[in-house]
Formats: sequence, structure tokens, C-alpha cells
Amino acid sequence: MTGTLSTTAERLYLSMKELPIVSPHGHCDPSWFAQNQPFANPAALLVTPDHYVFRMLYAQGIPMADLGIGAPGAEADPREVFRLFAAHWHLFLGTPTRLWMEYVLRETLQISQPLTAQTADAIYDDISERLQQAEFLPRALFERFNIETLATTDSALDDLAHHKSLRASHWPGRVIPTFRPDGVLDPLDPNFAANLAQLAKITDHSLDSFDSYLAALRMRRAEFIDCGATATDHAIDILHTEWLADPGPLYLSVAKGTATQEEARRFYGHMLIEMAQMSIEDGLVMQLHAGSRRNTNRTILDRFGRDMGADIPLTTDWVNGLDALLNRVGNS
Repeated sequence: MTGTLSTTAERLYLSMKELPIVSPHGHCDPSWFAQNQPFANPAALLVTPDHYVFRMLYAQGIPMADLGIGAPGAEADPREVFRLFAAHWHLFLGTPTRLWMEYVLRETLQISQPLTAQTADAIYDDISERLQQAEFLPRALFERFNIETLATTDSALDDLAHHKSLRASHWPGRVIPTFRPDGVLDPLDPNFAANLAQLAKITDHSLDSFDSYLAALRMRRAEFIDCGATATDHAIDILHTEWLADPGPLYLSVAKGTATQEEARRFYGHMLIEMAQMSIEDGLVMQLHAGSRRNTNRTILDRFGRDMGADIPLTTDWVNGLDALLNRVGNS
């Protein structure tokens, strides 16, 4: 049986090994490919942007500030950050992080020696040297990895300047945006009021009525589509959709910041259905990331802001959670 499974797995792998990569949810910055500049240093590439990495280190008592993570202006010597990472490399044994990081070091960055506290400086220097070479620039790596399409994830308030620059360039790589509007849909976002003000500014809509608000969202979706977008992306911890017969008064309440938490939850549940209806109109595929409670570590949230790790999965009731949405648009 073991041999059969091994043979089947190998056959399946070999059948797709050379196929191009189509990445619908790539956590990449479009500026990498628009500007095509060398990555800054090994720590900025491998450690500080990856909350799976720094969360493990923080859990073992390493201060975030020592990893170069903190309030604007906080700095740390990138070589020291990489030394800390290497000295605690053993903590990642048996984790997916270890598997993909070892692959990156060995296959992508061509580092042959094992990562240890003793080899940290030599490996740091080797990576730094490679990052300055033409074959390690973002566009060259994109082509080497045989990526056919890479979809980034972009705020509804993003000016899409880097995507526009890419579309105007002669580089054939396909990097497209994904419309992520949570910041202007979810009243429980602490920056919701400021986000609405920014949405009004960039769309030149007053947002003084629910219809104006919907029109601004449609305009932004259209701008994303013009830059190649094919999908939207929505994150919600406890999945809830609800169709409101008259959402106008509730919209005015959430816009003013006077809605209760329950009213805010109901409004976002309604807006997910509005997004589904807009997807039927404009063809953007609607992606739902439900069931992950984010920012659970309040100390980290207060000191370092949102999306610094501490995501914990929740049991998700897809049947009841999507009932209102699917019964509104599921037959379209």
C-alpha cells in the first residue's frame, strides 16, 4: 500500500511539476514588480514581514522591537535581527514555516550550509550579495518561478499606482489587484470613519446617503477591474449575512459612529450580500475568508497595530452564515 501511495503521489506531482503558477491570493507588494529594485536585506525579506516567523520568536520571549517591528521609526540592525532568527531556528522544527523557509534558502537563494547561530553572518552576507544580482530582482524571480498570474490583495482605498505602472510597462508578467473592501464595509474596523472619508475623497462622492456609498464602491470596483482585477476578498471572523429591506438609516448610523456592535454586525452582513450582487453585475469572483479571529493578542494590537499575527481559527457555520446571501443571489 505504501508503495502504491508513493507511486501515485509521484505520478501526480510529475504531471503538474512544470505547469505555470496561477496565484489567486499572493501576499506580495505590487511595488516589487513595478519598481524592480533589489530587496533591502535578508531580515527585511525573510523575518520582519512574516508574522508566522516573528510570532514564534515573540512567543519565546524575544521583544518585537528587537526584530525591527514597532511604531513608525522603530529600527533594528537587520544583521542583528537575522542573528536572532538563526539562533532560534530550532524552534521552527516540525512547522510549515521551517519547510518553506528551508526551501527558499536552499532552492531559491542557493544557500548550501545549514542555518545556525554560527553560520548566521556568513549566510546573511551570501544572501545580501545575491539580492543585488540581476537574477534575484523581483521580475527575474517571477519569471524563474514560472508564474503566469499573481493576484495581490489591495485595500479599497489603494490608488493602484503600482498596478497602473505595471500595465503601462512592457514587462509581460501579469500582476493584478484583488479588491479587499473590509475597511469600508465593516463598521467595527477602528478606522471605519476615516476610511469612509478617504473613500469619499478618492471617488468624489458625498457618501451622505446609502445610494452614494454604493455608487462609490461600484466606482472603485470598476477601477480595480480596469487594472486587471478578477476577484474580491472579504475577511470576517464569525460568518453572518443578512438582507436588510431598508439599510439607509443603519448606514447613516454606522457612518456617524453611533451604531451598536450588533447593528454594525448586521450592517456588514448586509454589505456582504451587496458585494455578492455587485459580483453578479461586474463578474468579480467573491472570496470569503471566514473563521479566523484576528488580532487576538490585545497587547500586540495596542502596541503594534492590526494584523501582527495572533490569528486563531474559529468554528464556522457556513450553512446558516451564508443562508441569506445564497438565498438572495445563489440562483443567479
